[in-house]
Amino acid sequence: MSIITISRGSYSRGKEVAEKLARALNYECISREIILEASEQFNIPELKLVRAIHDAPTILDRFTSGKERFIAFFRASLLTHLQRDNVVFHGLGSHFFLQQFPHVLKVRISANLEDRVREEMIRENIPADEARMVLVNDDDERRRWGLQIFGHDSWNALLYDMILHIGNMTVDQAVSIILHAVEQPCFKSTPESQRMLADEALSAQVEASLVTAFPKVVVDSGNGEVFINVRGSRADEKNISKKVKRLAEKVEGVKSIQVNVVPFMVED
Repeated sequence: MSIITISRGSYSRGKEVAEKLARALNYECISREIILEASEQFNIPELKLVRAIHDAPTILDRFTSGKERFIAFFRASLLTHLQRDNVVFHGLGSHFFLQQFPHVLKVRISANLEDRVREEMIRENIPADEARMVLVNDDDERRRWGLQIFGHDSWNALLYDMILHIGNMTVDQAVSIILHAVEQPCFKSTPESQRMLADEALSAQVEASLVTAFPKVVVDSGNGEVFINVRGSRADEKNISKKVKRLAEKVEGVKSIQVNVVPFMVED
C-alpha cells in the first residue's frame, strides 16, 4: 500500500506516466477530481479553485487571504482522499502539501522545452512561437506560486525523492523505474504513517472550516484532539473561542477542542 505523487509541467508527459503507473499497480489515478471534491464540499466554484492552485497570488490576495482560503479547501480534500491509500496523484502542487510524509513517493517528471512545444503544437493546433510563450509563462507562474505561498521553488530537487527526465528515457522506462522504487520498504504505508496522515487530514478539515472567518488560523491535531490558534482581540477572547468551537465541532472526527487566541500583530 503506497501513495505516489507526480509533479509535472504542462506537456511533459507526466500525466501519461501517472496513468500508466496507476494501471500497472492497479491504483486509483487522480488529479482534477480533488478540485471537484473541494468545490462540492466547500461550495466554491471550480474555476476559483483552479486559479488559486495554478496562479501566483495577486496584490489583493495578499491583503484578503483569498488564495490561502481556497488552498486550504484543496488541501483538506486532498489529504482526506489520500487516506484511501493506493493512489497516484499528479499535478496541482501535491509535493508542497505532502513533504512531512516520508512514505509518500514524490516524483518530478521533466522534459525538454522544445519537445513540450511540439507536443502542445499538436494537441492545441497552434504555432511554435505561441506554444513556447504559453509554456514559458505557465512554468513561471507555477514557480512564483510555490515561492509566494510556500517559500519553495517547485523546481527544487530537494522536494522530490526522484526526478526523471523524459527525453532519452521513454514513458514506459520512467514507469518501470518508479515501479521498482515504490517496492522499497520506506515507501510502504505503515500504521504510524497512516495515523500521521489521518491527523493531518483532520487538521486540514478543521482549518478549512475556520479559514473564511479566521484567515490566520493554524490547526494541529492528534487522535481527534484538536488544537487551534487564531488571531483575535484578547478583549473578545471568550466570544472568539465559542465561535471557533462551534465551527470546528461540526467536523467529523473531532473529539476535543482547545483554542488559543493570539493577539493581533502589526503585520496582521
